[in-house]
Amino acid sequence: MNIIKHRINQIKFYIGKYGFIKTIKKCIKTVIRKVIRIIKGEKDLQYGDYGGWIKYNEPNDADLKSQMKRKFDYEPKISVIVPMYNTKEKFFKDLVNCMINQTYSNWELCLADGSPKKNESLKKYYEKDNRINYKFLGENKGIAGNTNSAIDMATGEYIALLDHDDILADYALYEVIYALNKFPNSEFLYSDEDKIDENDNRYDAYFKPDFAPDTLRCQNYICHFSIFKKELMEKLAGFRADYDGAQDYDIFLRMSEITKPENITHIPKILYHWRVHNQSTAKLNSNAKNYAFEAGKKAIEDHLKRIGLDGEVSQGCIEGIYRVDYKVKGNPKVSIVIPSKDGKDILKVCIDSVLNLTTYENYEIVVVENNSETEEVFEYYKELIKNDKIRVVNYNTGKEIANHEESSLEYTNKNRREVKKGFNYSAIINFGTQNSEGEYIVQLNNDTELITTNWLELMIGFCQREDVGAVGAKLYYPDETIQHAGIIVGIGGIAGNRFKSIPKSGHGYFAKESMIENLSAVTGACLFSKKSIYEEVEYMNEKLAVAFNDVDFCLKIREKGYLVVYNPFVEFWHYESKSRGQENTPEKIKRFQGEMSTFEQRWPEILDSGDPYYNVNLSLDTEVYHMKNIKVNYYGEEEIKRKKRK
Repeated sequence: MNIIKHRINQIKFYIGKYGFIKTIKKCIKTVIRKVIRIIKGEKDLQYGDYGGWIKYNEPNDADLKSQMKRKFDYEPKISVIVPMYNTKEKFFKDLVNCMINQTYSNWELCLADGSPKKNESLKKYYEKDNRINYKFLGENKGIAGNTNSAIDMATGEYIALLDHDDILADYALYEVIYALNKFPNSEFLYSDEDKIDENDNRYDAYFKPDFAPDTLRCQNYICHFSIFKKELMEKLAGFRADYDGAQDYDIFLRMSEITKPENITHIPKILYHWRVHNQSTAKLNSNAKNYAFEAGKKAIEDHLKRIGLDGEVSQGCIEGIYRVDYKVKGNPKVSIVIPSKDGKDILKVCIDSVLNLTTYENYEIVVVENNSETEEVFEYYKELIKNDKIRVVNYNTGKEIANHEESSLEYTNKNRREVKKGFNYSAIINFGTQNSEGEYIVQLNNDTELITTNWLELMIGFCQREDVGAVGAKLYYPDETIQHAGIIVGIGGIAGNRFKSIPKSGHGYFAKESMIENLSAVTGACLFSKKSIYEEVEYMNEKLAVAFNDVDFCLKIREKGYLVVYNPFVEFWHYESKSRGQENTPEKIKRFQGEMSTFEQRWPEILDSGDPYYNVNLSLDTEVYHMKNIKVNYYGEEEIKRKKRK
């Protein structure tokens, strides 16, 4: 019964969003697809069915045999580097076998053993193949030193890093070579991962985003299996003992300083399995974890100093995640632009929270009046403008309310066309921005309530960086569930909020809702940017009156080469859409469909290729990072064949 109710609600939602005809077509396509899959004997995967996902999405025996016959235009040698220390025989056997089973054959395995005593029982494994080079060091040089010794043994054009207790997928090196042929400028590559227990059960798949500098500064999401062009590794001069415990984190951060982002390639496939056992880093004791955390903290701090950023690094929400706060330079003025229509009590909650909690002092509040009809809100405006920090500007008249009169706005008369009546969020924000005095702008919905006292300091710190174009916040519903934790392009067809409705105190997929990250977009309900950025991207798109204007704005910022940052440490309550109402009339539905079409025409590439800060393996039907429950088409060979058939 619950399933039937869910399907009915789903159909109602699609009718409201896409219209009756498109919904019927979608239902027919879904039924046909299901019938075809039943005929083929395929079953729908349930969310969380990782075993089913593996079956559908990873190469079978026939695929692996085909890969072994494949000849690439470019077939460089890959040197897989493994530092050893008291390696268990079972783990070593699995490591050697996974290398011998690789479907790409031009590789070498470089083993540098820093164990106190040579384990003669391992000899029968490393002598199985002449591509395996083993060296007993006779001393423990530490993690960095042992790894550097293995690098010294390498003769390949690429250096691949792997832990001694990890396992590569049989097709891992094949996928690396495929990527190098597809993206020949790649200097650094990394892949998705999962974990494997001592009984060879796989779980906890981590489907990663493409390269994201702020995400990397808060978590070593690249982790164990990564591939460096040899020339790049030589520039980096290997690993540094001062960062043992986070030596790989340090080298990834240094790599990001000298490699262009377009030369960093993410392979969205599970290419290695991180083994979890009693001696693994996943099960470190508290002292070892503190040691590794401090090494990681030092790596980030030194990275920030090298690139000229003044940031304070601290523990994030969980172990393994860091927080970086950037110090404010100078005392720039911030304009908080708040659209307003009636709803005096709602607006009062918002403004009172800002006035009472905000610790940063150099700001103004610019209330943009739009079509209010109740006398009480105008009486409230008269009270507000007694505060030197608050101005009220009238979108419909193009004037400022001051001293119980309306005076013409100099900015408006110079810069704007005649205003129009009706609700157009983009136009209202543009009007408020153009009539603001601040160097920085905050778009803030009138139905929000501030939680974080130092919110402006946190946002200014990020936005003062030359590479950042916008910063977003974390918003909660009144029932203490998440309303917004960043936006993924493609979810729900166009774009959707991440982690919607998960508990405020809980964690979603790898705690991403609580981690500073680069994303494609953040919500306009609380969006911070430079005023100069608005001018550079020619303001918000007024053809998008209500829907997707914030996403479009962020994508225009990204198009100019800036980063968008989601900062979960800036928090608000959000009493969503109370003042504007819901999308439940024919007129609003028609407008919504038109704005969807406008967005689709403007951004076809990202809608087709996928959000770079998401992952092709993750579903676009949910906001909480579930695996897709169908076979995934990657950027690779299968996808190319499919396009050729079209």
